[in-house]
Amino acid sequence: MPDPDNAADDLVRRKAELRARLLACRGEVDPNRAAAAAEAIADRLTELIAPEAEVVAAYWPLAGELDPRPALQRLAARGHRLALPRMQGKALPLMFHAWDWGQPLIQGGFGVMQPDPAAPSAVPDVVLVPLLAFDRVGQRLGYGRGYYDRTLGALRAAGAARLAIGLAFALQEVEAVPFGPADEPLDAIVTEHASRRWSRGPRP
Repeated sequence: MPDPDNAADDLVRRKAELRARLLACRGEVDPNRAAAAAEAIADRLTELIAPEAEVVAAYWPLAGELDPRPALQRLAARGHRLALPRMQGKALPLMFHAWDWGQPLIQGGFGVMQPDPAAPSAVPDVVLVPLLAFDRVGQRLGYGRGYYDRTLGALRAAGAARLAIGLAFALQEVEAVPFGPADEPLDAIVTEHASRRWSRGPRP
């Protein structure tokens, strides 16, 4: 009988190896190329996200991440309400707060810029998700802390966040992302070259 501890250790090892490779790969993206990719992705997102989606949640980019801000400006101009996440605690899902373009942010854990805790909470219809790697079936590799897996799991269990869209450079696609039962897949991925959506059936 397979040893579950060995299987878990192997999953952690394979994820760590892939993270290291993709961090290095992503770090080599030229700033001009990154800016052009962000604009191209903004175009694709305005086609992918339905006008009736009321609240679109995103992230404030860390160094090297695909920048969602050009897309957020266009979505706000189209009438969508915006939200950004705030970390509540190490083992808790993210909390989303309403955010208007240009509104000040504060620095949270890991250097992440986030809304003031006093800002109104928001339940997103669409979540734009950062990542390190993705594959052709929508599995996503993050930074290993599990924040977005916990968050998407909680939102989906509550019937919210009907669309989780990963944002990435095309070079972040890999053959297969190692995943376990706690890893939440994406509903769609958007890169500078294409968008892809997967049908996953009704959410509980």
